[in-house]
Amino acid sequence: MTEASRVVEVPFQTELGDSFGRYAQKVILDRAIPDVRDGLKPVQRRIVYAMFDAGNTHDKPYRKAAKTVGDVMGNYHPHGDSSIYDAMVRMAQPWKMRYPLVDGHGNFGSMDDDPPAAMRYTEARLSEIASELMRDIDKDTVTWKPNFDEKSLEPVVLPAGFLNLLINGTSGVSAGFATEIPSHHLGEIVDATLAVMRTPSIDLDELMAYVPGPDFPTGGILMGRDGIREAYETGRGKVVLRSRHTIEEQKDRQLLVFNELPYNVIKADLVRDIDEMRLGKEVIGIADVRDESDREGLRVVVELTKGADADVVLAYLFKKTNLQVSYHFNMVAIARNTPVQMGLRQILDAFIQHRQRVVMRRSRHDREKKAARLHEVEGLIKAVDILDEVIATIRASRDKAEARVNLVANFDFTELQAEAILELKLHRLTNLELHDLQVEAGELEKAVKRLDKIIGSRKELDKVVVSELEEIKRRFSDERRTTLEDVVEKPAVDLLKATVKDQEVVVGVTRAGWVKQSSLGSFNASGATRKTSGVRPGDRMLRLLHTRTTHTVLAFSNTGQCYPIPVHQLPEAKWGETGTALVNVCGISRDEALVDLIDLDPKAVAVGQPVSDRPSAFEPVVVPDGEAESAGEGGVAPGRYLLFVTRHGAVKLTPTAEFLSTRSSGIVALKLADGDQLARVIETDGQGEVLLLTRGGQGIRSELGEVSVQGRAARGVAGLKPEKDDEVTDAVVLDAYEVGDPEVQIAVFTSSGRGKRTPLEQFPKQRRGGKGVRMIVASLKSRVECVALSKMRDGDGFEIVDSNGNEHFVESRRIQNQRRDGIAYTLVNLKEGATV
Repeated sequence: MTEASRVVEVPFQTELGDSFGRYAQKVILDRAIPDVRDGLKPVQRRIVYAMFDAGNTHDKPYRKAAKTVGDVMGNYHPHGDSSIYDAMVRMAQPWKMRYPLVDGHGNFGSMDDDPPAAMRYTEARLSEIASELMRDIDKDTVTWKPNFDEKSLEPVVLPAGFLNLLINGTSGVSAGFATEIPSHHLGEIVDATLAVMRTPSIDLDELMAYVPGPDFPTGGILMGRDGIREAYETGRGKVVLRSRHTIEEQKDRQLLVFNELPYNVIKADLVRDIDEMRLGKEVIGIADVRDESDREGLRVVVELTKGADADVVLAYLFKKTNLQVSYHFNMVAIARNTPVQMGLRQILDAFIQHRQRVVMRRSRHDREKKAARLHEVEGLIKAVDILDEVIATIRASRDKAEARVNLVANFDFTELQAEAILELKLHRLTNLELHDLQVEAGELEKAVKRLDKIIGSRKELDKVVVSELEEIKRRFSDERRTTLEDVVEKPAVDLLKATVKDQEVVVGVTRAGWVKQSSLGSFNASGATRKTSGVRPGDRMLRLLHTRTTHTVLAFSNTGQCYPIPVHQLPEAKWGETGTALVNVCGISRDEALVDLIDLDPKAVAVGQPVSDRPSAFEPVVVPDGEAESAGEGGVAPGRYLLFVTRHGAVKLTPTAEFLSTRSSGIVALKLADGDQLARVIETDGQGEVLLLTRGGQGIRSELGEVSVQGRAARGVAGLKPEKDDEVTDAVVLDAYEVGDPEVQIAVFTSSGRGKRTPLEQFPKQRRGGKGVRMIVASLKSRVECVALSKMRDGDGFEIVDSNGNEHFVESRRIQNQRRDGIAYTLVNLKEGATV
């Protein structure tokens, strides 16, 4: 029963919460997050204190690092030697700490992330500036606590003569909290601290005149004043850090030379990444990359190929490598025993208060010591004046204790003065020594008065704080290393140039969805016939584009989806090869049918073209300033558009700028009504006319200016209203200069291999949305089924492909010239069952 009574039942979630809370508090307060006052984590503070306590300071010889690690682990930090040595090494690395606190001797690693030598080989001592963290620690300036085994004491915080939290920065991760504070320039931080002490009402913008931004130990270029300001105001912010470079000319080529890298970037990894890009041909223009760093400094060289554009390669490297990185402020520190996210002003205020407390405690300690000494000196001076009586009293006493009592009783000395008299050496009884005591007493009186003024006056106290900060600035301030720029510079060059060689190619896609990209040489060598184009039997070439590798092709499916595909990402193949299935190149599904392929030059697209969702064709179009006159009332603003035509006769114009996307998974091109499908997509300038043709031979000729300009997700407006059992099969756009050309004719082709041509003037202009007019009539033997519509002139020719894959070339002179509603005549003889 006795044992059972000690068992307490606790819910698991309660015990888990309590245990984790205690663990988290220990990790946050005693491991990973620095104190705002001295900017040190506990292990760093213990290393600095142990080295100072052992006399391992900058003015003494180096000592083995292993001895320091042993002292720290045995006396203050029982968490393993590797964690202590790692922290010690970091404090000695000048590329990690803006002002290193440990002066290392030996191999302490490198910017290539090489490990340091073992602690038994390296030596270290405190740096000179680290001594300023320990100044006056023996004068009761800070609070002390028992160490882990309660056999000695360790400081809770160091006196810290400078704002180490900002000057050296820090990073750390604990349970529920993380901190990332960049390093700063010592002189700027001191100036800001003094500015706050002079003008407590100073605002952040005025403060940033003293501290414009971080100053990293590895230099570089820091961009983004807005991010810095946000971080200084809230404790969180984002900036961009870029390496510093020069461009050197070497014979017939250029060298990109990087002398400063962003903070925390591992040089060896960076060089390897750039070299892998070169070998993988991810970037055009890099011939070699070398690390030429030596004792003189860092030097990473990227050698360019002959004729390479240095700006383009540089922009690509900044975008794709750690030559440019984002730095995220997260300024969390321990303040009043609590982790707090702090801005610049809060950190400065906390440090000022700490220094004021340190100076006040030191002043009280010094005053107490000097007052006690003054009291002793006054007693000694008095004793010299009555020396014979004092000596007689001492000789008459049995021992020291009785002599002390007799001196107090006979001459009105205090016990402290009596003890000083008894400790007095005989040589101090000379007249010269008496004079020295009188001088010392005068100096002590002045010192006590000065300390009384500091203790009793906040103004005098601040003067001492200011003078000590100014002295530290005078001794340790150096040149700023990081250059600041107000805005994040974005490359003004086309990054595509760095990765893709601009050249002319031919892109072909078949009706069944096989696509390929071939060089112009391969295309010309093949003769460009069906037999040499790699098209499978029963398939045919749907679109053939002469384009460039820097362009994008837009693949449109019957469901109204658009799939943008950069040309350089299309699989390369000889023109005589089949190619690759389109489903393996973009997000088009096997259930979707390819309708059209449009060539898009991103640089030629006018970004920001107006989009008007006009319910009526005659409402004014919104056009950019200065273009209203050229647009015309009820017309379409000049620009590049895509005309969409659906099976149900809906039409719309959408600016090509809206298709500047890299989502190969697909974007919406237009919204379709139930049961409708996309029939055609035609690129146009929005001027001129459009002719629509149905399968049953109905057609309509309308002004393009009547077609609404709408966004990608819009459904469009009625262009032609086909009968219930009919649908739109094809469309043609007549440019403005073709509308009045008497040589322009319209050719209509049927599935049975028939065709005809008719002068354009015979097709009447109509308002969009009507049923149109007859464009061909059926023969007496069979129902007409129109499959294609084309504009033509004398001398043109057509390639007609039947369902068996046979090609039939037809010259324009073989096509009969008939009236608009005339019959078509046979152009090609098809085998039984075959259709065009």
